[in-house]
Amino acid sequence: MNDMITKEDVTAMILAAKKQAGMTWDGIAEKIGMSPIWTHSAAMGMNAFPADKAALMATTMGLPQGAEDALTESPTKIWEQAVPTDPCIYRFYEIVGVYGPTLKAIIQEKFGDGIMSAIDFDMSVTRVENPKGDRVKVEMSGKFLAYNNW
Repeated sequence: MNDMITKEDVTAMILAAKKQAGMTWDGIAEKIGMSPIWTHSAAMGMNAFPADKAALMATTMGLPQGAEDALTESPTKIWEQAVPTDPCIYRFYEIVGVYGPTLKAIIQEKFGDGIMSAIDFDMSVTRVENPKGDRVKVEMSGKFLAYNNW
């Protein structure tokens, strides 16, 4: 049991292989046929790879035997700290803090009582050139899930 590869082990291997090869998340995602956002999230252990994508990831990154099994394991989605301290991540935390109630109100006004799925979900990040300074465009799309009444 001591020689089992964990999700954390595989994440470290992926990051090392990516750096050594000079790869980008866009390039890795293209090789496995997934989006860069999902690929990074799964590589960080926050999503489980389907078996075929785990095999492609293992080949692409030169991972050892046993890594595929770790990549396909269901994740435990936990965060180490309550308020993130990385400035980029903190800004998203701040956005949700400031605009979360507004987003909730607008979603429920347009769709009814429910939530946006983070399971049936996709996201993209693009760079938008602007003379005042390039902008970060984040687009999210999640299935609307109505609350059940019984």
